[in-house]
Amino acid sequence: MDLCHQVVEAVRQHLKLDKLTVDYVAATSATRFVLVKSGKIDIECAATTNNTERRKIVSFSYPHFTTATQYMSRRGDGITKIEDLAGRSVAAASGTVNIEQLNTINRERQLNIGVLPTKTNSEAFDLVANARASAFVWDGILLAAMIAQAPDPSKFELSEETLSPPEPYGLLVRHGDEEFRTVVNAALERIFTSREINAIYKTWFMSPIPPDGMNLNLPMSPTLQAAFTAPTDYLD
Repeated sequence: MDLCHQVVEAVRQHLKLDKLTVDYVAATSATRFVLVKSGKIDIECAATTNNTERRKIVSFSYPHFTTATQYMSRRGDGITKIEDLAGRSVAAASGTVNIEQLNTINRERQLNIGVLPTKTNSEAFDLVANARASAFVWDGILLAAMIAQAPDPSKFELSEETLSPPEPYGLLVRHGDEEFRTVVNAALERIFTSREINAIYKTWFMSPIPPDGMNLNLPMSPTLQAAFTAPTDYLD
């Protein structure tokens, strides 16, 4: 949201407006693309992976983060690799890249995993917490944050194994509105290349976060550093 607030200011200046009112609209993994494509929202500011299939229906800004798909499970269940999930129930939110990757691995390796689609990621986490699913597949950074916010983080563990190579997040905008996307990218490029991004990153990934002081202690990866040094469209 820090990035999108600055995008809004860049749009205000571009349009030479005294004030630009922002309406915040809640979106889920399943509804975000429809909301952008239909014009009900102008930009989605979240953790949305940029890939070929999605670029057929929406456009993306320069990458603002990179992560890979992982899974979390209950500590002590003996789940250390994807094969350990064979025959078990695994949750993932509908409309995410992660559930597609899980289905592909399940089919290719014939693991007989019972995939449990959920409406929200919180629902998927709760299935694992309540022992109704053995694991929850999602982006590693988001799983780490959810575990850190749990009442007892020590009950859960994040897999070392990944189900995908590092993938970028981007801000979603509509197809065909290149003037808007250009303003968005110009705002991001200024933040990234001026290294203002370093302070923003430190606030959210290397420092205690209000209200409960959660600290992810996650140094910036070399892949992300490179994306900020030379911002460019991601085309896999």
